This record gives sequence, C-alpha cells and structure tokens, in this order.
Amino acid sequence: MAWSFVENLPTDFLRVPPVSERLPLDASTLLAYILPACLSYYAAALLVILPGTRMLRIALWPLVALLAFRASVYVDFSGGDPTQAFLNLDIALAMFCFTIRTLEWTFLKHPLKRHLRPACSSPSIFTDALDLSTNVRGVGWNWSKNVLFPPDTRPTSRLWFTAHVLFSAWYNSVLCGAFHLATQAFSPETFTVLSGGTIFDPTLSPLIQYLRSTIITVLVAAGIYTVMQMMYDMATLIGVVVFWQDPAQWPPAFNQPWKADSLRDFWGRRWHQMFRRTFGVLGGWPLRITFGRVGYVLGSFLGSGMFHNIVVAMLNQNVEWWCMLFSFGMMAVGIILEDVFIQTTGRTVGGWIGRVWTMAWLLLWGSIIIDGFARAGMFASSTVLDSACPLKDIAEHYGTVLDRWLRESA
Repeated sequence: MAWSFVENLPTDFLRVPPVSERLPLDASTLLAYILPACLSYYAAALLVILPGTRMLRIALWPLVALLAFRASVYVDFSGGDPTQAFLNLDIALAMFCFTIRTLEWTFLKHPLKRHLRPACSSPSIFTDALDLSTNVRGVGWNWSKNVLFPPDTRPTSRLWFTAHVLFSAWYNSVLCGAFHLATQAFSPETFTVLSGGTIFDPTLSPLIQYLRSTIITVLVAAGIYTVMQMMYDMATLIGVVVFWQDPAQWPPAFNQPWKADSLRDFWGRRWHQMFRRTFGVLGGWPLRITFGRVGYVLGSFLGSGMFHNIVVAMLNQNVEWWCMLFSFGMMAVGIILEDVFIQTTGRTVGGWIGRVWTMAWLLLWGSIIIDGFARAGMFASSTVLDSACPLKDIAEHYGTVLDRWLRESA
C-alpha cells in the first residue's frame, strides 16, 4: 500500500488534465493564459540584465512559475485532435524552460552581459532581453563561456548561408518524415494508435527481440535528430532573414554525433546543447554542492530525465515515471565510469573501441527511453512531414519488409 502511494505520487502530483477538460486556443485564452506567461518571462529577462534588481527577480519568480503552469496545462493547442497532442507537449516543455531559466536568473548576483549583436545595431536593453529570452545556448552572452559550439562549415556569405540553411531544413524534413513512417511500419497496430505499445516484442526470441528494438531505437533517434535540426534551421532562417541577425549568432546545433568516441564526447560536444544549462540548474547545481563534479554530472542527467518525463506524462500518465530518470541516470553512470577508467589507467577513451563502447551504452539505455516514448503513444502523432514526405512509400515498404524478415528469422 505504502509503495503504491510512493509509486503513484509523481503522477498524481503532476496530473495533466485531459484534452476534454482544457480550454480551446482562441483569442481569449491567448490573452488570458499564454500572453501573461510570455510577458512575465520577458520581464524576468529584462530584469536580469539590469543592476540592482535581484529582489524584484526573487519576487517575480513565483508568478512566472504559476503563469507558466497555467499556460501548459489549461489550454489545448491540438484543436481537439489527439494526433496533434504533441503541440500541447511542445508548449509544456517551453513553459518548463521558462520556469527553470527564470529560477536561475532569480539568484544571480550580477547582471548578464551581451557581447555579440547584429552588425550596425544599437545596444538596447529591450532587444537584449528578447535575445536572452530566446537564446537558450547563450550565444554572445557572458554566461556561455563554458559552452562548446560546433565548428561552422557553412558559407559565410549571408545569401549562400540562407540558401544552405533553407536546403538543410527541407532535407531534414524529408528524412524526419521517412524515419517516422519507417518506425510506424514496424508495428502499425501499436505505433499508430494513441494507446501506444512497447518496442520489445515478447513473442520473439531474445536475440531477435533486442535486434528489433535496437533498429527501432536507431530510427527514432535519427528522427529526433532530423526534426530538431529542421526546427533549428527554421529558427535560424527567421533570425537571419526576418530579424537580420548575424549568421554568427546561429552556430550549428549538432556536431556529427555519430562520430562520438566516448559518452562525454557525445553528450558534451556532439549532441545538441539546447537544454544543457536548464538541466544543470535543475539537477546538476544542487547535487554539485554535496557531491562535487560527480554530483553535477549525475544531477544534470537526472534533470534531463525529469524534463523527458514531462514528455511522457503529457501524453500518457500510465507510463512509469521512473523510466526516464533511470535511463538518463545511467548515461551519467557511463560518463563517470569513463572518468574512473581515465584516472586508473591514464589512458583516454577514444578510437574505434571508444566508438563501440559509446554506441553500445547509448543503445542499451536509449532503448528504454524510446520504449517509454512508444508506450506513451508518441509515435502515433501525425504531421505534414509524414503526408508530404516524398519517401513515404519507400520508408513504409522497407520498414514493413524488415519487420517481417525479423519475425520470420525468429
């Protein structure tokens, strides 16, 4: 009885109202729920670049958190269409970031400073606050001095830079649709319905079962990579073309993560760093106080687990809350093991052995993460990227054929 209470506590506390209980998105809910959350977030960004505002920031944070919570759980962005539930999820994640970022700004002793602005622009606290609000990696700000940005090999000319990013957005949108369709083709009876289903098929032999789940994990990971790259490309186009920002303000999001030769290389340099600061504030900084560097690594990944658990909870609260915390926690364990190896042997983790180790660890625990997404019904979402994908028939055909071959091999 007691264990059941503890197990269900996070789900009960973080209960997300079903779509049927939410208010539709219209002018009134936009003004009453969304706009206040965004304005309070912007006000916090404005205060943190001004001196002598710490007490005001402390007083403002509870209001920001409350308004962000209201916006994330009481307004339906899906239009009542369950297959568009990912829109509610996107808003919830954005509001979560609002809350954590403003929490960090609340306790800063000194104002944040910006040192990179568009050419020929005049310094303005209002434009600086807008940039800070949308600049999650801190490009051009003093707080990003420890962030490693990938080397930029894109054209330096504004015209050719824009053309390159536009092509990248189209290219990744095609691949994203193809990877999603191929994933759904592996199990149409579960991956295309909102109730979801596991990627581990118990009717198959252990070897084939885990080979199949590994293939699905790779497809989903590739889909996540391409959709995030596409969204970043679109944001880059808006920044450079609409707001006439300098291309230098939009460094690459990824650095060829498939070339990682250690877990630290993968998570610290090659995978995107969009939420690194958020995860650090949420879990890394508190645990570093007690456990030092090891605590920071473990806490940051536990913070990532909390973040991704919101993804699952927003879609299906019947999925166990611990699966994301445990899986991302094991990523931290892998990095700590690498540090122990370096300290005891004096050798670095790298080369082809490092690549095998990295991919094996990522796939082992990553499959549990992807299984959580699958059981939450995430794969059932449908967008124009699927219906308009020129590779639709090819992706569905080969996904079905590969799944049939694996089942026949069992």
